[in-house]
Amino acid sequence: MAVSSGVSAIRRVAIFGGTHGNELTGVFLVKHWLEHEGEITRSGMEVRPFIANPKAVEKCVRYVDTDLNRVFDNQSLRRPADIECAGPTGEHVPTIPHAQTNIQVHWFAQPSRLATVYMRKAVGKWLKLKLKGIEVGPQPQGVIRADILEKMRRMVIYALNFMQEFNEGSEFPPCSIEVFKVLEKTSYPRNENGELAAIIHENLQDQDWRALNPGDPMFITMDGKIIPYEGEHTVYPTFVNEAAYYEKNEAFFKTQKITLSAQSVRCKSI
Repeated sequence: MAVSSGVSAIRRVAIFGGTHGNELTGVFLVKHWLEHEGEITRSGMEVRPFIANPKAVEKCVRYVDTDLNRVFDNQSLRRPADIECAGPTGEHVPTIPHAQTNIQVHWFAQPSRLATVYMRKAVGKWLKLKLKGIEVGPQPQGVIRADILEKMRRMVIYALNFMQEFNEGSEFPPCSIEVFKVLEKTSYPRNENGELAAIIHENLQDQDWRALNPGDPMFITMDGKIIPYEGEHTVYPTFVNEAAYYEKNEAFFKTQKITLSAQSVRCKSI
């Protein structure tokens, strides 16, 4: 198969911790890397760590004014204050949050980014894990767990190693990876007063990324009534009963399994 040489080298990387101020693993790691930059320094790349939400970190809360989750659109990233702080948008911007739910280790990515497919494949192989995104759980907000911190630290380090290897001209063979595509969010049942009317069924609790089939229990009311999943196809829930999403009325995300493929690739400029 022909080698694709149309992917540019990755030269600027920003690492954000503290996007949510009470997710302390990312905060702890970024503060460590700000003092010990040698651990994330890579030849030919500018790698800079940032505390994303200092006010929230100071108060150890998820956010102060605005939840920074998924608000970094192109318009926001062009704001003069942000450019003055961090410079123009980098080629790769990993964030390192964690969740209270049983999401294990996973990797959120845009399918259109070819290099991301290879990075996820390579990092998953090195970690001997099936990566589903760059987020780790379960971990409660406001605490740091050594096992979660070590997984997250290794994941970032191996991702940087991959970028350097890619920049140095290594050729990566064709590959395919199984991923989970978000379909929609499922809300909690509410009564006429807008109050919670049912909770996550025990059979679904802690079953992130596992099959939810039509007819399977989904919610249960206080009087024992089971509300089943009534969809036509099997889905794979994630962020099941996530504490931070109660305010958004999100019980879990429904996802489906898909396969991403990439042809052989090599950096076009060494």
